[in-house]
Amino acid sequence: MVSFTVFKGSKDGSIQRSTTYKPALTGNQVLVRVTASGVCGTDEHYRGQDMVLGHEGMGVVEEVGPGVQHSKKGDRVGWGYETNACGHCEFCLTGRETFCPERETYGASNFDQGSFAHQAVWSENFLFKIPDSIPDEEAAPLMCGGATVFNALRMYDIQPDSRVAIIGVGGLGHLAIQFASKMGCEVVVFSGSESKREEAKAFGASEFFATKGVKELDIGRKIDCLLVTTSFQPDWNFYLPLMNMDSVIIPLSVAAGNLEIPYMPLILQGIRIQGSLVASRGIHTRMLAFAAQHSIKPTVMKFPMNVDGITDALQTLNDGKMRYRAVLMPEKV
Repeated sequence: MVSFTVFKGSKDGSIQRSTTYKPALTGNQVLVRVTASGVCGTDEHYRGQDMVLGHEGMGVVEEVGPGVQHSKKGDRVGWGYETNACGHCEFCLTGRETFCPERETYGASNFDQGSFAHQAVWSENFLFKIPDSIPDEEAAPLMCGGATVFNALRMYDIQPDSRVAIIGVGGLGHLAIQFASKMGCEVVVFSGSESKREEAKAFGASEFFATKGVKELDIGRKIDCLLVTTSFQPDWNFYLPLMNMDSVIIPLSVAAGNLEIPYMPLILQGIRIQGSLVASRGIHTRMLAFAAQHSIKPTVMKFPMNVDGITDALQTLNDGKMRYRAVLMPEKV
């Protein structure tokens, strides 16, 4: 029997310290000691549930099950939003296991464990070796935030000569700017105010536009791909005139309610709205290699891995004061 400390949500939204008990490791299961955990906006959505929070995990392999073939004690590994799939359906067989009908994902399965924890047990098939050049606190936010933005650019075939626009310089946006610019794209950033102009340029933006109070913009060459990384829907009447013919809009953040957008511009300009999840394992592995090669680094704020630290991190995120990804670090024993 394996047992370890975890941190759960609750009906009133308070963070609860608890213990998860798992049988002895079987098959390809791996016990990972958590060394860092990212905090994602999705975690806030689930804090009212009786489940272990966190899905941007980073850690070190401590034990392996009898069927493990590729992981060994001491390996630095990470995991993300998806932790298992059937392996046999058409989506799994074509490297698109994020769409597997039997997928196991955060918030829908494995409620007794997550990355807000001291340890976790996962299938080695959904663990990722972390390049040596990426520190734990920088690797953790890449497990979901980095995988989400990289997947949108990689899976939907955004080209190096594309003009990519990003709405928002936040947890997802600041990573999207870095990935798109290092891919060779011309990156245009839209933000509410001028306050993040210099940061956006440092991340790799070619152009920056502050949009608060602005009714319309002339940005020259139109946009081929628009990544929406804000938690609210933009004013589509403002952005659709900036889109190129046969362009694509990819909403990346999670928002409640319906997507409402003017109908005729989509028809007349051939604009696509593309849903996008986190990365498949193949693309996730490429993301890590790309981040290591190009020194793509999330900007992080660290918090202790305890009830107060998690509560503080989620409050900072809720208040819009996070710069730009929170990372929980285990307390030294």
